[in-house]
Amino acid sequence: MNAPAKKAPAKNAQTDTAPSGTRPRHFLDICDFTREELRSILDLARSLKAKRVKGAPPAERPLAGKYLAMIFDKPSTRTRVSFDIAMRDLGGESIMLTGGEMQLGRGESIADTARVLSRFADAVMIRILSHDDLEELARFAAIPVINGLTKRSHPCQIMADLLTFEERLGPIEGRSVAWVGDSNNVLASWVHAAARFGFSINVATPAELAPPQSLIDWAKAEGAALTVMRDPRDAVDGAQAVVTDCWVSMGDADEDFRRRVLAPYQVNAKLMRAAAKDAVFMHCLPAHRGEEVTDEVMDGPQSVVFDEAENRLHAQKGVLAWCLAPGLA
Repeated sequence: MNAPAKKAPAKNAQTDTAPSGTRPRHFLDICDFTREELRSILDLARSLKAKRVKGAPPAERPLAGKYLAMIFDKPSTRTRVSFDIAMRDLGGESIMLTGGEMQLGRGESIADTARVLSRFADAVMIRILSHDDLEELARFAAIPVINGLTKRSHPCQIMADLLTFEERLGPIEGRSVAWVGDSNNVLASWVHAAARFGFSINVATPAELAPPQSLIDWAKAEGAALTVMRDPRDAVDGAQAVVTDCWVSMGDADEDFRRRVLAPYQVNAKLMRAAAKDAVFMHCLPAHRGEEVTDEVMDGPQSVVFDEAENRLHAQKGVLAWCLAPGLA
């Protein structure tokens, strides 16, 4: 789950299949963008959310006639449903593919897959473990590629988290965020966001699961206010947001070890009392209740976890519109 050193961003890289003079608008990582670009996507997401009325047909359909190919290397609930509905809300359509349904799972190169999908679809959203594979897909695609999750980062989740935080507490610039638990892909994207938006992030994690030095070095070079510590109480002290994630993810072979070293990092009512009075509790879900967080916190008044889940839909509408209807952003 640790985030290795990030390669040069593939954003806007000219591909061998793109028509001369055109460049697809990829959404691969938070750190590929300026604050102003990210703000424009968030503003677009807010606008689209405000116009959406449940049960009523969307008033604007900027992606009518557009098709999104969704590739899943990992099972998904929120990513699959939110992208599918987002695309439909905007007037487009989506098709879901898994590794077992594609030639990609039987030896076809990523480059050839990118070239073929570019002839059929208007964009690709991919949820895959290998970040290198994501970047290779983007390098050879003539259409936008969206990172639905890799082992290195989860930018769409953080766009939803930023939207949720600001709906409750206002602009995140200058605020304090505490991360408690494992140093995983979601944390990496939070650190990227901290560098771009100018908020501080305190990370409490056991030494065995600390952020990779490459991420710490990147944060320092980018001027991010990142502090890594061992005591969760110190990290949470005065924070406006307390964020965690599950301790064990699919593919982790060291379950017993992880649960043992992370046990002191559970987010409970006592820990939340150390945060700011108006602090929110955030979790990307799914949550393992009784492990990284208690029922009392998950279901309590400070929890915004289901607002986050809903905002995956709206944030991703902003991303899709930015990629495919640039005139809106």
